[in-house]
Amino acid sequence: MENQKGFKNLLDKSIATREVIFLLAVVLCLSPLISPPIALLMGLIIAQFIGHPYLHLNHKATHILLQVSVVGLGFGMNVTSALKAGKEGILFTIVSIIGTLVIGFFMGKFLKIEKKTSYLISTGTAICGGSAIAAISPVIKAEEKQISVALGTIFILNSAALFLFPFIGHQLNLSQSQFGMWCAIAIHDTSSVVGAASKYGPQALEIGTTVKLARALWMVHGCFFQTG
Repeated sequence: MENQKGFKNLLDKSIATREVIFLLAVVLCLSPLISPPIALLMGLIIAQFIGHPYLHLNHKATHILLQVSVVGLGFGMNVTSALKAGKEGILFTIVSIIGTLVIGFFMGKFLKIEKKTSYLISTGTAICGGSAIAAISPVIKAEEKQISVALGTIFILNSAALFLFPFIGHQLNLSQSQFGMWCAIAIHDTSSVVGAASKYGPQALEIGTTVKLARALWMVHGCFFQTG
């Protein structure tokens, strides 16, 4: 216990130490040496024991990095295959989104969760994780506590999916096409879909990303549905 306090005191006294550790972790995560699940685990450990020295820039940096990553993925995609995957996945996308929102509504009622918190979790689960919550929370005028609960729930489930989905996919002998479709429909956040699908294979990554981005467009419908 005393050693842990001493370690934290050292970090508090020297901001440079915290920044160096954080930047080294960033460099490692950007290299091919670290897989997405390991990068996620490193982030959790650093956030828990060291702290994020650039927390005020976190949301903006995440938004930019995700956009750059999606553009980068686009350069390696086959347009014909991507469009085919999008057409095949549109029916699954519509059914899964509507089904998740309906189930989320009734589960929120059953578990006696606040209406806005329940709607944020349902929307984040159905559409695009934290991005959907961030887009819809101002529309429904959600409080900070409600947003935090919804984001925490979604990010915990995303973290679990990033580790578990590739393992389950191999156990079920899913093809890359099947796994990519499953990832896009079942995992909330685009970054987690990319992480899980890339570990499974290039075709899974291509299909998963295409279908997931199509789902993300439904954020507009989610906002309209709530304000209508």
